[in-house]
Amino acid sequence: MSCRSSFISHKNIHKAEMKQQEQQLWVLLLLLFLSLLLGKGYSGKPEVVKIGSIFSFNSAIGKVAKIAIEEAVKDVNSNPNILTGTKFSVSMQNSNCSGFMGMVEALRFMEKDIVGIIGPQCSVVAHMISHMANELRVPLLSFAVTDPVMSPLQFPYFIRTTQSDLYQMDAIASIVDFYGWKEVIAVFVDDDFGRNGVAALNDKLASRRLRITYKAGLHPDTAVNKNEIMNMLIKIMLLQPRIIVIHVYSELGFAVFKEAKYLGMMGNGYVWIATDWLSTTLDSSSPLPSERLDTIQGVLVLRPHTPDSSLKREFFKRWRKDSGSSLALNTYALYAYDSVMLLARALDKFFKDGGNISFSNHSMLNTLGKSGNLNLEAMTVFDSGETLLKAILTTHMVGLSGQLQFTQERSRTRPAYDIINVAGTGVRQIGYWSNHSGLSTVSPESFYTKGRPNMSVGGTSSPKLRHVIWPGETFTKPRGWVFSNNGKELRIGVPRRVSYKEFVSQIRGTENLFKGFCIDVFTAAVNLLPYAVPFKFVPYGDGKENPSYTHMIEMITSGNFDGVVGDIAIVTNRTKIVDFTQPYAASGLVVVAPFKKLNSGAWAFLRPFNRLMWAVTGCCFLFVGIVVWILEHRTNDEFRGPPKRQCVTILWFSFSTMFFAHRENTVSTLGRLVLIIWLFVVLIINSSYTASLTSILTVQQLSSPIKGIESLRERDDKIGFQVGSFAESYLRNELNISESRLVPLGTPDAYAKALKDGPNKGGVAAIVDERPYVELFLSSNCAYRIVGQEFTKSGWGFAFPRDSPLAIDLSTAILELAENGDLQRIHDKWLMKNACTLENAELESDRLHLKSFWGLFLICGVACIFALLLYFIQILRQLYKKPNDDAIARDQQQSHDSSSIRSTRLQRFLSLMDEKEDVSKSVSKKRKIDGSVNDTSGSTRSRGFDRERSFNSVNPLD
Repeated sequence: MSCRSSFISHKNIHKAEMKQQEQQLWVLLLLLFLSLLLGKGYSGKPEVVKIGSIFSFNSAIGKVAKIAIEEAVKDVNSNPNILTGTKFSVSMQNSNCSGFMGMVEALRFMEKDIVGIIGPQCSVVAHMISHMANELRVPLLSFAVTDPVMSPLQFPYFIRTTQSDLYQMDAIASIVDFYGWKEVIAVFVDDDFGRNGVAALNDKLASRRLRITYKAGLHPDTAVNKNEIMNMLIKIMLLQPRIIVIHVYSELGFAVFKEAKYLGMMGNGYVWIATDWLSTTLDSSSPLPSERLDTIQGVLVLRPHTPDSSLKREFFKRWRKDSGSSLALNTYALYAYDSVMLLARALDKFFKDGGNISFSNHSMLNTLGKSGNLNLEAMTVFDSGETLLKAILTTHMVGLSGQLQFTQERSRTRPAYDIINVAGTGVRQIGYWSNHSGLSTVSPESFYTKGRPNMSVGGTSSPKLRHVIWPGETFTKPRGWVFSNNGKELRIGVPRRVSYKEFVSQIRGTENLFKGFCIDVFTAAVNLLPYAVPFKFVPYGDGKENPSYTHMIEMITSGNFDGVVGDIAIVTNRTKIVDFTQPYAASGLVVVAPFKKLNSGAWAFLRPFNRLMWAVTGCCFLFVGIVVWILEHRTNDEFRGPPKRQCVTILWFSFSTMFFAHRENTVSTLGRLVLIIWLFVVLIINSSYTASLTSILTVQQLSSPIKGIESLRERDDKIGFQVGSFAESYLRNELNISESRLVPLGTPDAYAKALKDGPNKGGVAAIVDERPYVELFLSSNCAYRIVGQEFTKSGWGFAFPRDSPLAIDLSTAILELAENGDLQRIHDKWLMKNACTLENAELESDRLHLKSFWGLFLICGVACIFALLLYFIQILRQLYKKPNDDAIARDQQQSHDSSSIRSTRLQRFLSLMDEKEDVSKSVSKKRKIDGSVNDTSGSTRSRGFDRERSFNSVNPLD
């Protein structure tokens, strides 16, 4: 029974296992059926992963990219550490840089369940298929699209493994700024690639206060239109700038250079800067045919920088071995190779994190597919596309092109470019650019090396760029601009002044001829320029009153004038809208006021000091006399006697020190200290008084109630200013002077009449104007003077549009005029007047004030107070040490009131101050020698001493 039951048990177990396996098989079949029903897909790690690649096969980039992608796929499949057990399979399609063909080929990719696309190569194609990639969640890894407009916000599945043109245009702007050029001309292919690149260049130039003067767009078709290129270049020749940036495709670019050489635009004076399209062609087609090489001599070219590494060197060896000498390697082949490797490593990470590849149908495409024959339902959505996208963005690797890592904006970190110069039969590297170090002759990698200090753009000790061989085979840096050859003359605005015509005046009977100091300076500076400047003067103003110079400056910004020449003050609000040359004349606002001569008179001896000075000096004499009397009274017989005589002594001693004629001797140390300091103060005061009085009696003195701009502001009188001058706005806006106080004046005669009449007769109290006008006015009007100091500092210059190169060159010419003396000779020719000397134009200081001597008075006062303090301390010590009969009597009379006690103390203090110190000192010493003396004998001696003191106080001269 046991064996039977055991057999039955084993049989049941076997049946159960068979049933369980049968259920698992049905589950698997059901899952497979559901997956086929719902859409194509599979889970787990597949044996083959399909990727696509779309680019232009026949382009310089496409030829090398095709080989690089194939080599990368081989390396992935042969590397056991990447995608173990899974093979890469790539399908390539030719877009021919056509948006339509790119879209068609991308649709074909989407039917093959690919997980990623390497490409596209062209911006036009990228814009088209990026929308499709967003919907189907297929990442695009572009190795050649440099269009900066491809934003990750609009195209989240677009990943750029090359460098954005945003950085390339930054490098070009840095070159233009480094050489000091201000304006460039942009030649570009008129499609997304060209327009967006030039827009980025414009932004980068604007950030450096540079600009694109002219943009010349060319048709993007492959067939080059020679006439279109010729017409475009002729227009450029008629413009001023000579810096040309060319951002086109390869064939179109060489066609432009060919016609430019025919027109002589590849010679001296021109600068051509080509983007990386030219360096790609030079690298891929080395050596370049001589007929093409001759057309690009002296051109500056940018090339994406890839650091040197062992991986890169090994790949170059393989390339030369596999491809032979027929096709050279360029930078974009390295980017294509790294794009494949990046996708492979991201997929490997994707699988290790548990990801699986599955696809599902797009609901909207299914609906559209049923209504037509487009077979749209064949296109599937990559379910894990977002996960793979994150894996790509977080994968860091070092490839053939260097470190491959993305910023938050999905741009490559550490963008850099080589700057090369086409010269002779090849190219020479003149420097580098990176967003970390800017322009430099040091490779960008050295700035990231650990242990080496990071140096900014301006912090490198090496030169920023090496010497360049410019077009025309010259090492001299081109100026970057010339005057246009279209026959147009510069319109130079000149004010039609009605006053002070020595500076600017229109020649009578002419329309465009002017003369004057400013005109001669401008003409002399233009003659020093190394090139001709065609210009004509255009008068501004009605000729009845001086025009507004601010309005004339504003006409430069509106394009009515190409510059303004005249007595134009350089002030802040004007420098915000135009550029000025180096000042050719110093200027600044001053105050002109009438004056009167001061006669000596009977009381001239009082004028050296003002009233406060006289009062303080007299008080100090009395104060020092009282201090010395207090210090000397107890020890010096000459300072003792009846009260009347002591008062006379104080007065005599005080004022006799003024002439050092005091006959009283000082015997105390403190008295001598105070006296010696006071005598020093008296010496300084006497010397200053004598010098000032001598000047008053011998030098002509001028007086004006207005001392300068501050005293003028405090008054309510009228103030005159020149019509058209900036003085009006300065007084009103900067000094907050009411407009009702300002009186416009047009001529020197109006100046003289207004000052003569004064504010009480409808005139003005003073005039505020620029120093050159004032000096010319005072040369013939000697009744007025400049009062106070010049309270603004400025100069006169010639005005031109912002960033005008002519302003810079004229500044250099003006400095040369100043150095060789021509500027001074022109000044003397027009402005040297001898009618009235200007040596004593400014008023002199008329009086000595207390502020010049308060330090001396302070020292003397401190010494007096210090001496008195020590003296009173000695008196108080003696007051408490010396026996007092009155104090004993006060102790015995307990009923004595407090007021009597204070009166007794005060009397004792005054008595002690009045007694003769020598006698009291001898008595004190004698008491110390005796040692023990009774109170009675002590009282007797004290009364004897009092009688002796009273006897000695009587002066025999009294």
